Amino acid sequence: MKARELSHQLVGKRKTIEFSRPVYVAQRDDSDLLRKRIIDMPYTEWKEMGFSKGTLLYMKQNAKSDKPFTLNAHVRTRLEMGMHLKKSMMA
Repeated sequence: MKARELSHQLVGKRKTIEFSRPVYVAQRDDSDLLRKRIIDMPYTEWKEMGFSKGTLLYMKQNAKSDKPFTLNAHVRTRLEMGMHLKKSMMA
């Protein structure tokens, strides 16, 4: 979007241009704790949560890479519920 504003300013369609205000700010889903939880999760626990082995494999590949990744809402909810249940059982 900023490139378009710059081009309009250069060809004279626009008088001013503002670079200080970002258009898009991403919110990341991939915290270090969540990455560790996905990598360390055994298949049996994953199966008990109602997911397939393929989903776990795909998520583990994403968690091991250095790139940011996102999770579907229902997967994230179940993972967070599982993390809270484990913490309450340990206490």
